[in-house]
Amino acid sequence: AAAAAAAAVVAASVAAVRSFGSGSRTYQDGENTVGNEYDAWTEEGVLEYYWGEHIHLGYYEPSELRGDFLPPKRDFIEAKFTFVDRMFDWGWEGDAAGPKTILDVGCGVGGTSRHLAKRFPDAQVVGITLSPKQVERATQLAAEQGVTNVRFQVMNALEMDWESDQFELVWACESGEHMPDKEVYVKEMTRVLKPGGSMVVATWCQKEAQSFTDTEKKQLQFLYDEWAHPYFISYEKYASIMESTGVLKAVTAANWVKETINSWRHSIWVGVFDPWVVVFKGPRMWWKVIREIVTLERMHRAFACGLMTYGMIRSTKESESGPRDGCNRQLVEAASA
Repeated sequence: AAAAAAAAVVAASVAAVRSFGSGSRTYQDGENTVGNEYDAWTEEGVLEYYWGEHIHLGYYEPSELRGDFLPPKRDFIEAKFTFVDRMFDWGWEGDAAGPKTILDVGCGVGGTSRHLAKRFPDAQVVGITLSPKQVERATQLAAEQGVTNVRFQVMNALEMDWESDQFELVWACESGEHMPDKEVYVKEMTRVLKPGGSMVVATWCQKEAQSFTDTEKKQLQFLYDEWAHPYFISYEKYASIMESTGVLKAVTAANWVKETINSWRHSIWVGVFDPWVVVFKGPRMWWKVIREIVTLERMHRAFACGLMTYGMIRSTKESESGPRDGCNRQLVEAASA
């Protein structure tokens, strides 16, 4: 009996290891894979419990860090608010009064949309997502917080319903990863951006390379398939796509990996310190969260070794009377540049 039990444990362990070798939520074109996954995460509540209203990485100063394996000396969720403010300050090219119309492409449960709506109370903010559950939750949180200048709706970012030239700021934070056509993604955001307006994109990217080793291909494939990503591109490629529109000027690209990489392991630590919301949800959730922890660590390692980068890309749409200088690109390596 003991031998049989031991054999069962070994078999289960081998199966677990093999299951972590490939992704479990592969993107399927035409099946709203992304929307369905975010519906599930929103209903479960675990992602919001740990990550708060912002389903994106945070921003960390060097003085807040305590090495690779210890949690930073700041609140995990507050680091995300800092990221939003830093991203805005880096990406907005307009006047100090701020934009009057803002589009948040891939808004999640609306954390950034509401934060920007509070920061600019005279602005009208719209957040779009493929997930009806995210729209429902984002709208609920806006009502609870008394934010009246923001609204949310289900919409495909590759085929938006609006007429052209609608928004002074088009904002896209960690939504490009899920887009099955990066060129259409950029060009559609360009279309709805007003002349003279700013576009700023933050997105996980793979390194710029002519080819990848077999090991790198395997690493990337897991990261594609575990969280419903069709594929990644480099931030340099995003800059090239922006230039190719012919109407975006002052295209600037940066790698914020140093500022954001600590989010991966920090998110694991918040679960270690407070596991009970997962514990009480039962074995199915335990298994799912274990997979998430594995993926978070693999993300950290991919960013740490340079296989992945954190792309920041900004540009301005030329004014109707302005010169056509959309190929003016600047590549910088840090947020401080």
